[in-house]
Amino acid sequence: MRSTEEVLESLREALVGVGVVLPSLAVDPLTGAGDEPFPLVDLGRCNVRTAERLASVLRGERPPVGSYAVDVRDGRVGEVMGHLGGRVQLRPLGGGREWDCPPQSLGAAPQADVLRARVRKVNREGRMPC
Repeated sequence: MRSTEEVLESLREALVGVGVVLPSLAVDPLTGAGDEPFPLVDLGRCNVRTAERLASVLRGERPPVGSYAVDVRDGRVGEVMGHLGGRVQLRPLGGGREWDCPPQSLGAAPQADVLRARVRKVNREGRMPC
């Protein structure tokens, strides 16, 4: 049997592999310090976006909520916001009105486009109001 730390690291790697990061993931200090042969793993606290992404991955939704995709019908790149009625809901990277896209019309979003949009968003959020 693998150690608790090995299992914990395996879980962390699996979650990161599907785009989910649980910053508080750790061995429960109470059960880890005791004589319990199988300490508990504390999944910790996370924000709503992370919880939504985790639920999407567990449901097997492709692409998962929070990931980025391109609508190959017109080349628009968006963030996956949900899955409804067999369609994927996308929001433009810079924000704006969501649109629906059939799953078969989705492609991988270019990393450069995603990175540029995320940098723009962080810069916009960091500006002080005048």
